[in-house]
Amino acid sequence: MAAKKKRQSFKKALLQKLGLWLLPPIGALLIRVIYHTSKKRFNLPAHVPEDPVIFAFWHGDLLLMPYLYYRFRDTPNANVLISDHFDGRIIARVMRYFRLGTIHGSSNRNAAKVLIAAMRTLKAGADIGITPDGPRGPRYEVADGIVAMAQKTGAKVIVFSCVPSRCWRLKSWDRFVIPKPFGRLTFFASEPVDLKGLEMEAAKEMVKSKLMEHALE
Repeated sequence: MAAKKKRQSFKKALLQKLGLWLLPPIGALLIRVIYHTSKKRFNLPAHVPEDPVIFAFWHGDLLLMPYLYYRFRDTPNANVLISDHFDGRIIARVMRYFRLGTIHGSSNRNAAKVLIAAMRTLKAGADIGITPDGPRGPRYEVADGIVAMAQKTGAKVIVFSCVPSRCWRLKSWDRFVIPKPFGRLTFFASEPVDLKGLEMEAAKEMVKSKLMEHALE
């Protein structure tokens, strides 16, 4: 029994290692193909603060968010909060192809450590990208972390979303969205939202209401 478990553990580790090597370049290529074969429309705020901001988007909408971020910053300078699970490590490596850094952790694991790292990033002059319902849901529910981060640093929140004309939906908890090539992509970004002085639940509801304006059901 012990030998069988050892073989299974070795096989799992080997498959994960191969996945970390093969999947990120394939994922980055897929993202580029979808984006460059689609018609795009951007709805952007009139003004974006020069100071670092927090970009928020639902976990299921993560795929094309780097391209929306590029519309705000000529020189990308952001860290995205990504879970430290296997799928999170794959996403982190994909983000490198788009010149974005990552901070590993979640609201469930190492929450205090992640919050401190994110606040240091903001204070150092870089933006933060966050999925308020990640990494394991519940879907479309905002965790406390984004509010704590914004209120402790004074950073504004800008809500991102992308609405594709055609897409595939995975059967994952977040109903992850993969837009189909040769369609239409409509990007939305909110005006900067200031959470200063709000109670936790009121601040979370404000962020959620902005995120739900263009959310796919």
